[in-house]
Amino acid sequence: MRLAFLTALHDRPGPWASVYLDTSRMDESARWRQELMAREACDELAAQGCDEATVRAVHETLSAWPRPAGEAGRAVFAAHGEVVLDPPLAVRPPAPSQVFWSALPRLGPLLDLAAGEPVCLVAYVDRTGADLELRGPIGAMPAGEVRGRDWPVHRTATNAWSERHFQLSVENTWEENARKVADAVADAVPELGVDVVVLAGGERERRSVHERLPVALAAEVVESGHGGRAAGSGRERLDEDVRAAKEAFLRRRAEAELDRFRAARAPEGASAAGAAAAEGVPALVEAAREHRIAELLIRPEGPDAHRRVWVGAHPDQVAVRRSETQYLGDTEPLPARADDALLRSALAAGAEVLRVRPEIDDEVPVGGLGALLRWPYDEKETEAATM
Repeated sequence: MRLAFLTALHDRPGPWASVYLDTSRMDESARWRQELMAREACDELAAQGCDEATVRAVHETLSAWPRPAGEAGRAVFAAHGEVVLDPPLAVRPPAPSQVFWSALPRLGPLLDLAAGEPVCLVAYVDRTGADLELRGPIGAMPAGEVRGRDWPVHRTATNAWSERHFQLSVENTWEENARKVADAVADAVPELGVDVVVLAGGERERRSVHERLPVALAAEVVESGHGGRAAGSGRERLDEDVRAAKEAFLRRRAEAELDRFRAARAPEGASAAGAAAAEGVPALVEAAREHRIAELLIRPEGPDAHRRVWVGAHPDQVAVRRSETQYLGDTEPLPARADDALLRSALAAGAEVLRVRPEIDDEVPVGGLGALLRWPYDEKETEAATM
């Protein structure tokens, strides 16, 4: 899971207000209900100790009307009287409201929501090009248009030589346009951090694009015969195909990453030296301080996710004990949840994050927190550094 869009949350110190609201009901009473939920959330923030300026900024954002069509929820993060990030959610939060006032942004609920929403690029393909749409954790948005040649694109029914020549030109136009669409999709995958590509449209058109995509394309590619590029095309069944493609991707990704983690961890009873994985809060805190986390694995139900650690102003200032001021760089560190502190460090280091799905019946990682490391742990280097 790529969380680059959260970078702004760690460019300034806390404390932070983090609010999640369910805004999926858009009937005639929606505006009144939203105002009520905004007031209740802000009252809760004030009760937890949030400053007046930040409460006011959150209320203005939460009560803003009208809301975007298709929005299922809100996630608002604010500090020092300013709303820093306000992404609409494509997935409804599990509770009507969740309110936090804490040293770090409370990202666990957003991680849960984003874990069910890998980034998907939908290409609505026809013979003249394609419309591209990006669907991710914060909703759907246009991602560009591919315009190919619009003549000739239709065959004729005769067999005369001139008509056969014309039909060959039609075939060439189709192939040229399919190649343009394939090139645009291939460019968008790394640029937009795409996990899944869904090609929608007529069978021949989407197949032509699929065949021209690079074999080594990083994203998974599936085809859907539902939905279309033409205005008014029904897309309900396409939405079902997109959901199925995302679910299949998440299952395969989680299983593969957990296999990597199991292979990289130290054998039971052996020293951690040389292991390319870490688990448990002390080992992960050390890895975070040294910018060694390549991928963070979080099972929010695990007991370690809720453990208290201590943090300073910067992402690598984290410690298990408040007395470890040599690591915190701050004489007044603040307490924080272990999962929030490690998420901050992982985000700052450009690491990826995997939310371990609850249906995977395995106590991996132990305690609910683990990481694949950029380089193995070396006991000798650590001993030398502490001498």
